[in-house]
Amino acid sequence: MMNSKATGEIKTASRFNNRVENYAAYRPGYPAGVVDFLREELKLSTASIVADVGSGTGLLSELFLQNGNEVFGVEPNDEMRAAAVQLQTHPNFKSVKGTAEATTLADASFDFVTAGQAFHWFDTNKARTEFARILKPGGYAVIIWNLRRTNSTPFLRDYEALLRRVGTDYDKVAKSYAKEEDLHRFFDGNYQMKKFDNSQIFDFAGLRGRTLSASYVPLAGQPGHEEMLAGLREIFDCHQHNGTVEHQYDTEIYYGKVISSQ
Repeated sequence: MMNSKATGEIKTASRFNNRVENYAAYRPGYPAGVVDFLREELKLSTASIVADVGSGTGLLSELFLQNGNEVFGVEPNDEMRAAAVQLQTHPNFKSVKGTAEATTLADASFDFVTAGQAFHWFDTNKARTEFARILKPGGYAVIIWNLRRTNSTPFLRDYEALLRRVGTDYDKVAKSYAKEEDLHRFFDGNYQMKKFDNSQIFDFAGLRGRTLSASYVPLAGQPGHEEMLAGLREIFDCHQHNGTVEHQYDTEIYYGKVISSQ
């Protein structure tokens, strides 16, 4: 039987088709300190060539483009790739239709292969083999994601409870996020981690858009949608300060070398 993650990116493509606009507008970016850290720790330079796998609407790709890097954004979802409009005319950005398991990129061509907020959709073993294939000797794999803090403030505790109550498959998606054993297997036990603070400030429209960008939240016309909006309004009104609430995140970076399993 095929591992459920083996088809994860195909499922992701269909899950996000009706959420791309909100995804592009309201998902968190990554702290500028990420690039500073990679410069110091892994010798990232403007000459480094980056494959950003599962690039989505280009949030992580944009960070590397601002650093002067040539970036290949690999993304299976047509709508996601089209939504990366801010990148399409950038001379250093190349949009590629591909998956983590089959990027279509050339052998030994990249100094860094990155994945931002996408690793949990990959087939870990197949992605490791593919990343090892396209990385140059000495190149690094860098896995980055923003993890919403679920218990750091009263607002975030109530928000988490709402998602668990109305989410279509919230628990399933939450459990799919990479665990220590997934990372250990991917990096063959040889990786390091760095953590950064990150946050977003939302008015109610922004909070609504951020929530609707999630694949496990019911959209208009789906069961639970109206209940979700009513609950969102209630917790916003309860916790807002000067018309806004704060989403807090831990931005985690896992990095190391990868060796093909073949």
